[in-house]
Amino acid sequence: MKEIAISGQKRDVTGKKASKEIRKEGFVPCNLYGEKKGENGLPEAMAFTVSFAELRKAVYTPHVFVVNLNIDGKEHKAIIKELQFHPTTDALLHADFFEVNEKKEITVGIPVKLNGLAQGVREGGKLNLSIRKIDVTAPYKQIPEILEIDVTNLGLGKAIKVGELNFDGLKLATPAQVVVCSVKETRASKAAAAAAE
Repeated sequence: MKEIAISGQKRDVTGKKASKEIRKEGFVPCNLYGEKKGENGLPEAMAFTVSFAELRKAVYTPHVFVVNLNIDGKEHKAIIKELQFHPTTDALLHADFFEVNEKKEITVGIPVKLNGLAQGVREGGKLNLSIRKIDVTAPYKQIPEILEIDVTNLGLGKAIKVGELNFDGLKLATPAQVVVCSVKETRASKAAAAAAE
């Protein structure tokens, strides 16, 4: 996985009013969930802020990053777990980070890349990518930047499902029955099939 460095500052005041003020100044309120647990056994969050300009390079990209967070001089390795956007303006309102280490498994969506010219496309069909990312579980060092899928033998009217895939060292967290890609029939492929008959 690619890595990116971001710096932030701890914030002591939380709540809607404080968050509004933070956003006015060009910052995004964030939480970092780590190993630390509260009295109820749930992960305890550390509240901090990051400038929007710095955070955007990790958000508006197709890549999935491990973020090297520097909060008031202290280093944390994390991944972005959840982003909250404004429903009408799409402005970034809040980000949740999840602390990682080399041993702990994480689940994260990794982009899919289709390789090869599908058999069904050669027969006039149209290749259709149904999902852009597949959720995988593994320690972050084992997670690749993209998942490459060979579609060369994919025939007309056929599909590849998540359950048919296998990647070394990764557990697939997306349900097995989810279709990743398929070759759909087109007018051209139907005409070719009729002519062959």
